[in-house]
Amino acid sequence: MFEQAFKNIDDILHRDAGVGTELDYIEQTSWILFLKYLDDLEEEKKKAAKLSGRAYKPIIAPQYRWEVWAAPKTPQGKLDHNKALSGDDLNTFVDRDLFPYLKKFKASAESPDTIEYKIGEIFSELKNKIQSGYTLRNILDIVDTMHFRTDSEKHELSHLYEDKIKNMGNAGRNGGEFYTPRSLIRTIIKVVDPKIGETVYDGAVGSAGFLAEGFVYMKGDTEKLQPKDWVTLQKKTFYGKEIKSLAYIIGTMNMILHGVEAPNIVHGNTLAQNIADIQEKDRYDIVLANPPFGAGIRSEIQQNFPIKTGETAFLFLQHFIKILRAGGRAGIVIKNTFLSNTDNASVSLRKLLLENCNLHTILDLPSGTFQGAGVKTVVLFFEKGKPTRKVWFYQLNLPRNLGKTNPLSEADLADFVKLQKTKADSENSWSVDAKDIDPKTFDLSVKNPNKGGEVTLRSPKEILKAMKALDKEISVITGKLGGKI
Repeated sequence: MFEQAFKNIDDILHRDAGVGTELDYIEQTSWILFLKYLDDLEEEKKKAAKLSGRAYKPIIAPQYRWEVWAAPKTPQGKLDHNKALSGDDLNTFVDRDLFPYLKKFKASAESPDTIEYKIGEIFSELKNKIQSGYTLRNILDIVDTMHFRTDSEKHELSHLYEDKIKNMGNAGRNGGEFYTPRSLIRTIIKVVDPKIGETVYDGAVGSAGFLAEGFVYMKGDTEKLQPKDWVTLQKKTFYGKEIKSLAYIIGTMNMILHGVEAPNIVHGNTLAQNIADIQEKDRYDIVLANPPFGAGIRSEIQQNFPIKTGETAFLFLQHFIKILRAGGRAGIVIKNTFLSNTDNASVSLRKLLLENCNLHTILDLPSGTFQGAGVKTVVLFFEKGKPTRKVWFYQLNLPRNLGKTNPLSEADLADFVKLQKTKADSENSWSVDAKDIDPKTFDLSVKNPNKGGEVTLRSPKEILKAMKALDKEISVITGKLGGKI
């Protein structure tokens, strides 16, 4: 229904001087879609209030409603061109009136878990980049044909939006930064199996793939849900934090399109919190996440963690362990080199994980799982509160190379899901007793006994780093020998 509309919007944006990348396309589409969604939400609330005999107080003031500035209609239901703003008039209104008005909601909202707060947060974080008011007029006309009033409409829009997120990820240098394959997310959720009444958290929320798919999984058949369960899922289940403005906006919009009216996603730096300050009231039952990879974390941020490291994902893992409740469950994507790195931080972190959590499952993923990410990954499944006794490994071996035209599918992971229930041994799976793990290195390398001894290979970046260190060492030795070897 809406696929062609999205394509038309992209074509129009492509011709605008202010919008140059896939990231810009989805950012600009997002704020316009959000305002249309808000208009439909107001209509639903107004109708519901009328049926129950209550008065409805609109969220948005009259002059800023969609029907007034974006799509004023004639009595026949057609666009009223005499009232519809366009060109410079439209851009001036959006930039000088509409956006400043919407930003104020953040300060006036009763609490962060309201739709009013989300309005203010979103419009505090972005700006209108569409330079031509005529371009914007064309996009508004297209978006006005979209509706968020039925489940089928919301379902289709959420899928199309997910496709845009996927394309945005593939267009960047690091596809995994914005997009975790949904087949992998759904598989992780199946294994962790969150239940209504449990809280779900992602401290590196990105485009909110884990939270959105978690909502789909937990709500199941909506017709069987009790009203109190629906309220719980809407307001007291899903929580996240995201440092990047664009990802925060996209994640919030993605949750809304999936059916969560006011997502509990906070714009902020997860790693800026000292984990010693995390109290029981701050903890969650479930953690689902694909934290960003990369080195270079500042020393002042590292001071928030007992295990100091410049590797972003390792700090996130410490945060996730700390913020889980006793008995809480987690499914975390991380670089496979975490399993075997010999630096002090990696060894200490593996020790912490094995001694404080039951690391019951490690899923080893093939190269190409993450488009453009350039790293091999594993998924750690663990339960907090008791030490690891046995680790079950599953190595996903596929008869094809993964890529844009051959992405990972849920069918690829079906055998893993089936065997994981009983931790059965197979050609691709095996178990390792904790007592057999080296107590000095806590090495967890993927070594399939059925494959003749697999080894975890270092990335080219890590090899180059090691080579530079060796060159430096050789230079020091050469200097001591007076330049003679």
